[in-house]
Amino acid sequence: MALKATIFKANLQIADMDRNVYVDHAVTVARHPSETDERMMIRLLALALNLPADADHGTLEMAKDLWDVDEPALWRKDLTGQIVQWIDVGQPDDKRLIRASARAEQVVVYSYASSTPVWWSGIASRLARAGNVAVWQIDAAQSQALAELAQRSMQLQLNVQDGSCWLSDAGASIEITPQRLK
Repeated sequence: MALKATIFKANLQIADMDRNVYVDHAVTVARHPSETDERMMIRLLALALNLPADADHGTLEMAKDLWDVDEPALWRKDLTGQIVQWIDVGQPDDKRLIRASARAEQVVVYSYASSTPVWWSGIASRLARAGNVAVWQIDAAQSQALAELAQRSMQLQLNVQDGSCWLSDAGASIEITPQRLK
């Protein structure tokens, strides 16, 4: 018998002063049986950091990257179905990112493992021609601390200012400083 996804619900209060986005957003996350709390929370952080202020040009939503290799972790499609933003989490290979850059207006990757520098040094030169790809590194210690906030029902506040993020719940607050690699 196959294992089923575990459902998590999060209410996000986002105050992103860098992008002038101030929204409350409720999201349901289906965590794949092979996904860790750390990866799921990075997906949730990526959603919060890229959520548009309004839905005039489509909404950002969770996709099925662990179920379907042709989908990212998150994507935003415009009202015609065109992919505006493709967001991957982890360390995807360069071929996947080049294919994604041809399909989407913008591709963003959030890598969070301590092996990110090794992964990035191996693919950076091959992604030089893909001008619409941005790669961010989340420090491994910060992503592991983020995983500690994972609960089946979450009330989270995200504050972003000058490139630094503070994600907190009722009991803890974590500073996350994404570093841009590309």
